[in-house]
Amino acid sequence: MFTYESLANFAQTWGTVGFVALFVMVLVYALNPRNRGKFDDAARVPLEKD
Repeated sequence: MFTYESLANFAQTWGTVGFVALFVMVLVYALNPRNRGKFDDAARVPLEKD
């Protein structure tokens, strides 16, 4: 069966890999030129008067 050490090692290794992959996906989304218009519009929202 699984021991605490083996499960902790699995979680530490693959958790780190998963979070790095998620971070890279967020960076790709945020820096994608197709999303620039959406982000520019969202940045102007607080400055608009109703």
